[in-house]
Amino acid sequence: MRIISYDCFSGISGDMNLGAMIDLGVDESYLNNELKKLNLPGWELVVQKDQRHGITGTKVTVVQTRHEHAHRHLSDIEKIINDSDLDNKTKDLSKRIFLKIATAEASVHGTPVDHVHFHEVGAVDSIVDVVGAAICYNALNVGGVHVSMVELGSGFIICDHGRLPVPAPATTEIIKGIPVKKGGVDFEATTPTGAAIIAVLGTDFNPGIQIKIEKTAYGVGQKDHPDVPNLLRVFLGETTSDTEPGHEALLIECNIDDMNPEFFEHISERLFKAGSSDVFFSNIMMKKGRPGIILSVICEKEMADTVKDIIFTESTSLGIRTFPFRKDTLVRKLEIHHTDYGDVTVKRSFYKDKEVSCKPEYDQCKRIASEKGIPLKEVYNNIIALLVNSKK
Repeated sequence: MRIISYDCFSGISGDMNLGAMIDLGVDESYLNNELKKLNLPGWELVVQKDQRHGITGTKVTVVQTRHEHAHRHLSDIEKIINDSDLDNKTKDLSKRIFLKIATAEASVHGTPVDHVHFHEVGAVDSIVDVVGAAICYNALNVGGVHVSMVELGSGFIICDHGRLPVPAPATTEIIKGIPVKKGGVDFEATTPTGAAIIAVLGTDFNPGIQIKIEKTAYGVGQKDHPDVPNLLRVFLGETTSDTEPGHEALLIECNIDDMNPEFFEHISERLFKAGSSDVFFSNIMMKKGRPGIILSVICEKEMADTVKDIIFTESTSLGIRTFPFRKDTLVRKLEIHHTDYGDVTVKRSFYKDKEVSCKPEYDQCKRIASEKGIPLKEVYNNIIALLVNSKK
């Protein structure tokens, strides 16, 4: 499986991440053009080569071109993202990262998520950092993200809430469950934005992961420490056959027997848009002979609160069951194939290095069939035949 591996020996911030992604191969012009789809004025992306301790990398600075006093709530940021011209995949991932930050802030300050008042993270530069992270991740088209032990730093920082210890309280909440170390440098090495990016993107935090490195890149930070280079190092590579493509996940379920069946589609759409891996329904017979439905949702651990919020607010269920389990998946690769219908994305799946499945993306086949006025099965079968012939 093709993955990104984060080596956070000097922590991670939003701008360091953008620098590392550009250094890894994301086109600067592409990133700028995508970010402009936010329709958010007042910023400029400054990209330049720089060095720390003789190591060259890419330094990105989001410069605000006009002063603003906006202290946004989560709903304000979500509106900016929802009203943008970005694709849905980027919108959803960006909102998941901001929700991670908002949930942490709500926990720290003892307030509902909707009432969280973003200060630094609500500024234009932080919005660009987060949305830029989502754009870069989707552009690299990888199957997973590995994260090494994360350096948090030490000392104190001055922010809108006053003088706070490092790591900042929000960072401490966000980074829960991720291996960390502290005190390697005497400044805030990992910011809430940086922590949220790896917490949401990360699929593997195993220090013993084995990868075959294709490319190494560096994102240069704003500090210049005399002992530790302020760099974020990332690797692009493939997991080896010894690496199991599995991780811990959650199965969240509830029984429903008194709801309008037309609502199920809406609930399913909301759960998928929030980032759930799978949503499905099963017929059951409940007490007193009443027919009912089990709503089952498979999601990552950090999404539990979001999934529960959707189920409790959108359905008539009075209770939810949560089961932790190990999710093992086939190694998957996405490839672009040239066909008579144009370029089509094909998903290839492998088990123990042997290909066991190869099929075109359904949504693209559906679009082609609709545009050309031909049966979907004809499009699908013709592409499958092309793939089979290409292997001969």
